[in-house]
Amino acid sequence: MFFVDSHCHLNYPDYSETERSEIVARAEQLGIQRFLTVATKIDEVPELIEMARGNPHVFASVGVHPEYAAEQGDAVSVERLCAAAQDPKVVAIGEAGLDYHYGAAETRTAQKSLFRKHLQAAKLTGLPIIVHTREAEDDTIDLLRKEQDGTLRGVLHCFSSQGRLAEFGLDIGFYISASGIITFKSAQALRDTFEKIPLNRLLVETDAPYLTPVPFRGRKNEPSYMIKTAEMLAQIKGVDLDFLRQKTTENFFRLFSKAY
Repeated sequence: MFFVDSHCHLNYPDYSETERSEIVARAEQLGIQRFLTVATKIDEVPELIEMARGNPHVFASVGVHPEYAAEQGDAVSVERLCAAAQDPKVVAIGEAGLDYHYGAAETRTAQKSLFRKHLQAAKLTGLPIIVHTREAEDDTIDLLRKEQDGTLRGVLHCFSSQGRLAEFGLDIGFYISASGIITFKSAQALRDTFEKIPLNRLLVETDAPYLTPVPFRGRKNEPSYMIKTAEMLAQIKGVDLDFLRQKTTENFFRLFSKAY
C-alpha cells in the first residue's frame, strides 16, 4: 500500500519543469505514489489537467481559492466548474472556501458567493469539494450547513482550526486533512484535536510548496516531506505508520472515488 499526497500544487512556478519530475520521483521512492494537484485559479485548470494526463499517478481539481474571489469570481460560474469537472482526470471541486486572514472585509461577500458556486457544482457533479477555511469558522459552518442536503461530500483541507469545526465537519460526513502544521512545536492544541478524529476520516497532505513540516522548515515543501507529517499523525493516533498508510489511502479513494 502507498501513501497519497491528497493536496499539493505541483504546477506552481516555485518548481521548475525538471524539479517537478525529480520531486515526484523522490516521493515515489518513499512510497508516496499518488498526488492530487489542486487548482487555485480558474485559468490554471487546463495546465493542471494537462499535467495529470501526463502522469497516471497525478490527479487534478477545478476551483478558485477565496484569495482570488474579487479578481476571478465574476468569471466563474457553476456551469464552467461543472464543464471542467467532466475531464476524467478531474476528481474534485476546489479548493474553495473562505479566508478572512488577509482579505478586506468588503471581499467577504464575493468569497461567500464564489464558495456557494463551488458547493453547487460539487453537488451537481457528485465530486467532493476541497474546503479552504481560515479565520472564518462561523461563516464556513453556516454555508456548509445550508448546502448540505445529504449529497455534499468533501474534506476540510490543511485543517488548523478548533475542535468545533472538526466536529461539525465530521457530523456532515466530511473528512479532515492533516498537513505539516501538526509537526510544529506550537501546534499542541491541533495535535489534541487530531487525536479525537476517527482514523477512517483522516487524510494526509503537504499543501506543497507551503507548510513544510519539521525537520525541513525553511525549505520549499514537496510531497516526499509528507512522510514526516504521516509519522507525526501515526504517533498522535497511536498506530504504526503502515496502518496509517493503509487507512488514509483507503480514505482518499473512498472520498475521491473518481481517482480509483
